Amino acid sequence: MISADATAQLLIIPPLENGDKLTRAEFERRYQAMPHLKKAELIEGNVYMASPLRIKNHANPHARIITWLGNYWAATPGIELGDNATVRLDFDNEPQPDALLRIEVGGQSTISQDGYVNGATELIVEIAASSVSIDLHQKLKVYRRNGVQEYLVWRVDDGQFDWFRLNEEEYIKVEPNKDGVIFSQIFPGLWLDQAALLAGNLAKVLEVLQQGIASQEHQDFVQILAQK
Repeated sequence: MISADATAQLLIIPPLENGDKLTRAEFERRYQAMPHLKKAELIEGNVYMASPLRIKNHANPHARIITWLGNYWAATPGIELGDNATVRLDFDNEPQPDALLRIEVGGQSTISQDGYVNGATELIVEIAASSVSIDLHQKLKVYRRNGVQEYLVWRVDDGQFDWFRLNEEEYIKVEPNKDGVIFSQIFPGLWLDQAALLAGNLAKVLEVLQQGIASQEHQDFVQILAQK
């Protein structure tokens, strides 16, 4: 049951609605007044609110990504994994990506006094329905402009996985090597067997990741992070 104070607050602060055109400050004010709301994002000044999520085309792929990144995080002191963390990018953009990796000390982003991520993290992952999704259009432009170094989009309905790397202010699509593996440049040792991921073979995904974690480049990266 909503208290009298909460009811009064809702009467003063309008609720968030899909398609609202808001400043970031007003977006946050309305979002915080709706604690029951699971996910809302501000992209180029427009409000996008999540629909109910199906297990096969979102929740399951999301869990696989978090498992993959979580294992890398556990082996890499000095980085941080975020699951649906709000990111304050600029005055018109406050996304809530499905997953992110950031370098804690000396990286591109910081943590605000109220606990939010400020600035572009080094890597962001989005689970998208298909190529027509906002993730491959508006969000891609926003992440590129703000300097997200690696942007990964899993187009579940299309059965495709896009890995973009920022190069001279443009995103270039990274292709797997002859063994079907993609290597992160920003996070050495973060290796992904793309075909295994798409096939749901999580054991193979983690096996290839462990090879990356055991590599010399990952050991060197951990040493660099430890010196910061």
